Amino acid sequence: MEPGPKNAITDIAGLTVGHHTVNEGDLRTGFTAILPHQGNLFREKLPAAVEVINGFGKSAGLMQVEELGTLETPILLTNTFGVGTGVNALIRRELKENPEIDRSAGTVNPVVMECNDGYLSDINAIALTEADAFAAFEVASSDFQQGSVGAGTGISSFGFKGGIGTASRRFELDGRTYALGTLVQSNFGRAGDLVLPDGRMPNPQDLKQTEERGSVIIVLATDVPLESRQLKRVAKRAGAGLARLGAYYGNGSGDVAFAFSTAQRLAHFHEGDFVTREIMKEDCIDVLFKAAAETTQEAVLNSMIASPAMRGRAGNSRPSLADWLTKNR
Repeated sequence: MEPGPKNAITDIAGLTVGHHTVNEGDLRTGFTAILPHQGNLFREKLPAAVEVINGFGKSAGLMQVEELGTLETPILLTNTFGVGTGVNALIRRELKENPEIDRSAGTVNPVVMECNDGYLSDINAIALTEADAFAAFEVASSDFQQGSVGAGTGISSFGFKGGIGTASRRFELDGRTYALGTLVQSNFGRAGDLVLPDGRMPNPQDLKQTEERGSVIIVLATDVPLESRQLKRVAKRAGAGLARLGAYYGNGSGDVAFAFSTAQRLAHFHEGDFVTREIMKEDCIDVLFKAAAETTQEAVLNSMIASPAMRGRAGNSRPSLADWLTKNR
């Protein structure tokens, strides 16, 4: 399928991404912030859904999204022990913009997702602060870096250096151009299992790992009008992209796909008992399924190719897929 102009999740109009990277001493970590639109997300929620492909993870906020089908805060990605800090940062951000929260408007559901970067980073230091999360919001833009930045700084995939990656696809519906964009935090896959699009299977040397473990967070955004049930169906197809890469969702891998649509905003303070919404016809949804699989596969590869070799905590290191490709042309 045809990629969007940026080949990024920010091909969805109004969506921005920001990173804050901590790369010093034994720390290789950070925050990545995804802002679905530039308005007040608590007051103007978006339809959303989550698909837990394998549930070995410590994310926050997914239970309410599953139940109510809406997203009401930006999304933060971080390391496993940074989730609580991210939750507090999101709550403080929303309280500042919406002082009526827990007074006259109910509570707020912060969404934070994670990967364990402990192989290259001293995760036990619990070093990330709320200021680090706010810093990621402050630099959010439609243009952002891929690779070993933000929440992708210290993570690994298939024995290589992993990171943040993105991709998008465009398609026509009813004579209009729409898009689906995906961003991944790739920290999964057993060394030797990676399958490139040309069929080659790169295998870093001297790696002792024998089982697939880690995590991958997949965030899918689209400007097609979908309701939460349809978004969950789209999110499920991200798993096809992971399978193309050689992943089998191992017991110790936390693989989560989160999808939302920016097409229609759902007012928190809505007068009346009914809401009228435009919803895509179900038998046209295959184009989004294909886009979800393609962008997930490509975003993971982009995250790895954009990540140089890295040495981190305790002398641990990960080689670069880009270096392997250069040597094996």
